[in-house]
Amino acid sequence: MGKILFIRGGAVGDFILTLPAIALAREHLPDAEIEVLGYQPVIDLARAAGLVHRGRTIEYGPLSSFFIPNTLLPPELMDYFKSFSVVVSYLYDPDGFFRGNLERSGVSTLIEGPHKVDESLADQPAAAQLARPLERLALFLEKPYPELSFDAASETAAERFLASTPPDSASRPIQIALHPGSGSPRKNWSLEGWAETAAALDRLFPGQVNYLVSSGEAEDRTVGAFLDLLRGRNLSFHHAAHLPLPALGALLRRCRLFLGHDSGISHLAAACGLPCLLVFGPTDPAVWAPQNPGVRVIRNASGDFAEILADDVAERAATLLRPGVC
Repeated sequence: MGKILFIRGGAVGDFILTLPAIALAREHLPDAEIEVLGYQPVIDLARAAGLVHRGRTIEYGPLSSFFIPNTLLPPELMDYFKSFSVVVSYLYDPDGFFRGNLERSGVSTLIEGPHKVDESLADQPAAAQLARPLERLALFLEKPYPELSFDAASETAAERFLASTPPDSASRPIQIALHPGSGSPRKNWSLEGWAETAAALDRLFPGQVNYLVSSGEAEDRTVGAFLDLLRGRNLSFHHAAHLPLPALGALLRRCRLFLGHDSGISHLAAACGLPCLLVFGPTDPAVWAPQNPGVRVIRNASGDFAEILADDVAERAATLLRPGVC
């Protein structure tokens, strides 16, 4: 098969939802070299998980010329694209300029995937929609979710982080990961709701729970207030801010449970094999929730977060913490 290039923009969750397609190619075309053209954080994730051989950042100025019709293309990039037997692109290309320039570069097999998931297809999870274009290569997805483990460097980074946390919190037997945000405020339950849930779990398991609170750029403006809510309730926690995705994934694998929303980090946690309890609002979990075993969703029929009670979330979480449930 030679070399296969996957081109994927978008946020962390968009990329993780594309990993089943990449893993499908990796598994069934073992002689092919798999490369990703995307954002560096997700390239690092895919490489640390052993799903791709190499990657190249999509944030490369000369690449913009490929979205201009009938322009002079950089020879270096033309040679780069031509070196692949198959190019799978999920980029938004309504006028076909990118496609045309790839063909000018000598790309013989171009597979165009959807740049956006069709939310009206409630019977088709996002990962399944994104993998469907690979049917052109006689590759058919059976498992619409990724399963990730990480390299030694990622595990070492996770251990280094834990070594920097207070011994009392790190030694508690119930480590619960909690990501209180997402890429869109409309997908977020209230910080107070999460803080009350954390307090309720602490009452159910007194002295046993520590929270790993993760945050990235999307949470920079709100996570401080959330940590204050936890401090005000005398809860044990440590804060993992802006960790590289492979290190965060390795850290999540050391937890008993993940709490979150419709977010990329929820997909990462599920892919790491962690039992997940996800609070959903306006988005459809049939399309957007991780399909991994062990994922549970709480959602009001109307999609209204106001109808969701912290005590109910805590009770569901406590059930998942009991042996033999997940």
